[in-house]
Amino acid sequence: MTGKLSPMKPITVLAVAVLFLGTIAAPQQVTSFRDEQFKYPRVRIAAKEKDEALRQMFEEKKLSYPPRRIFFRAFKKEAQLELWASDKTGGALTLVRTYAICATSGVLGLKRKFGDVQVPEGFYELDWFNPQSNFFLSLHISYPNSADRILGSHANPGGDIFLHGNCVTIGCIPITDNGIKEIYWLAVQAHAAGLGHLPIEIFPARLTEEGFKSLVQTHPNQPQLIAFWSNLREGFDLFEKDHRPQTVTVASDGRYKFGEENNIGELR
Repeated sequence: MTGKLSPMKPITVLAVAVLFLGTIAAPQQVTSFRDEQFKYPRVRIAAKEKDEALRQMFEEKKLSYPPRRIFFRAFKKEAQLELWASDKTGGALTLVRTYAICATSGVLGLKRKFGDVQVPEGFYELDWFNPQSNFFLSLHISYPNSADRILGSHANPGGDIFLHGNCVTIGCIPITDNGIKEIYWLAVQAHAAGLGHLPIEIFPARLTEEGFKSLVQTHPNQPQLIAFWSNLREGFDLFEKDHRPQTVTVASDGRYKFGEENNIGELR
């Protein structure tokens, strides 16, 4: 990670200048990342409107600002996005805020090919920043991941999936412009302070016993889909136990495997 803007990346939905996440090696590079982001008017707007509000929000949760870790969970059926954070590089996370997902497309179930308008389900990262989004600001979701490439279309699994503002979507996770200002600026601050991973886990619903039973009842004769959701539930249950994210890896058959917390998100 050099802290400099990456070359323009051509995509079908957004024409953007992007900055890749990665390990930050030196203090001058940290400054460079924040400074480069601050060149963009919408990032400056987000900073002006949200910096003090975020500081107060984290103070109320007895967390430092910016935090050492950020973690997101999205639930399609409930249309909710959770923001979790921690002062430490390890240990349990604290729920900071829940945002409404204000639009959706497709149905419950995994994304497998280009043009299916599905929102992905699985274990991902927010892997680059888009300060010039068509949807105010956006963070790219690392679909397709290793599991998607094994189980999805080998010809074209699709892509260009973002967490963004503007309450419109074809396969993305949209929250309000007000919400994305908050999340984007928080991510900039945390990344500039040295955070190398921004995990996001996307579920069809809250996979509690009751929630999973409801999915089974409403999706009869779909054993492969239920098996996939059962696999997602393993990760959901592990986090629910003590609010500690797990390392996520992918087996040769496309199943997610969960291990001890270490380098979260590295192999998603």
